[in-house]
Amino acid sequence: MNAPNAPAVDVTTWFLEQTSPGDLSPSAAPGPESGTDILRAEIASPEFSRFLYTAVGGDHHWTDRLPWSHRQWEEWLGRAGSETWVLYVRGTPAGFVELDAQDGATVEIAYFGLLPSFTGRGLGGHLLSFGLARAWDLAERHTGRRVTTRVWVHTCSLDGPAALGNYERRGMRIYDARTRPETVGPTPGPWPGAR
Repeated sequence: MNAPNAPAVDVTTWFLEQTSPGDLSPSAAPGPESGTDILRAEIASPEFSRFLYTAVGGDHHWTDRLPWSHRQWEEWLGRAGSETWVLYVRGTPAGFVELDAQDGATVEIAYFGLLPSFTGRGLGGHLLSFGLARAWDLAERHTGRRVTTRVWVHTCSLDGPAALGNYERRGMRIYDARTRPETVGPTPGPWPGAR
């Protein structure tokens, strides 16, 4: 996120959680005419995961994983309890939610979002609802994993304008917020240097 010689701006980060599956307030699912499907990427693919990460986060200053090597991506994706669920619209990747099973019985929504051309269609609430439900039942898919007792996420003022509200409408509660100055350069976009 930090860029040398860029002006400092105040960035607020909100930390949200659910502590029971009953906290989930799902959005309505799109009808069958929408052509939507959500599938788990069961084969760890650094190329595909990096595509999703840059395509969704390129305009929101997601830069922490840009320097990762192919091996770093493989190691991250290959961890027990790491899951990527992909939203497709008529066969086209439209967004994703990445789950990270952590110590104890906690699951983090590590990344979540839609590709720019799929925002504003009511798909974000559906994808987040699905991702939260998969965080709560993650232990069913991973032998030896404890049943989830907490799901958390963080979002910040650099993310999409609907992000915080979407999390709150799905039943997540803010448990911490921090504002600090950060140097933020231009967004890299999905294709750095193309603009």
